[in-house]
Amino acid sequence: MSLEEIIAECKKNHPKAQEQLYQLFAKKFFGVCLKYSRNYDDAQDNLQDGFIISFKKIHQYSGKGSFEGWAKRILINNALLRFKDIRFLEIIDDSIAEVALEIEEENISLEYLLQIIQELPDQYRIVFSLYVLDGYSHKEISEMLKISTGTTKSNLYRARLILKEKIEKITAFKFESSAK
Repeated sequence: MSLEEIIAECKKNHPKAQEQLYQLFAKKFFGVCLKYSRNYDDAQDNLQDGFIISFKKIHQYSGKGSFEGWAKRILINNALLRFKDIRFLEIIDDSIAEVALEIEEENISLEYLLQIIQELPDQYRIVFSLYVLDGYSHKEISEMLKISTGTTKSNLYRARLILKEKIEKITAFKFESSAK
């Protein structure tokens, strides 16, 4: 069955089509959920909830644009709802400079990078994931989270600082270990 046929069957609430749709996108969408979750279990919950919401709202999908993009937006919005009560740090200085994150792939594993992103405080992880990993603009993020663009920039700056410190610490440790 084609994706369009599967979606049409999902709109009729057919469980086998829903299972097929889940199988098609679960791995990719789990990666999305990991970026917005504190840990693996939260990501699994976000994935499950996101699919349930997608199945309930699938009749709203008109076929314009990609289904994947439509469903991904639902997953992200659902994950963000879990953090609706967190306080984002307001910007103090609008002249925050970019913090460069230089990652040498041979020194940092993807698993470690994902782990340190998940360890970020919620407000930093959310803004970092939206901006860096999913390509949203500061304006879009500010609208999604109902905060100022200055606050999104401030939270991104702080997230990058924390990540930079952790990456420098692990690369320094690896360098010292290999020098011995």
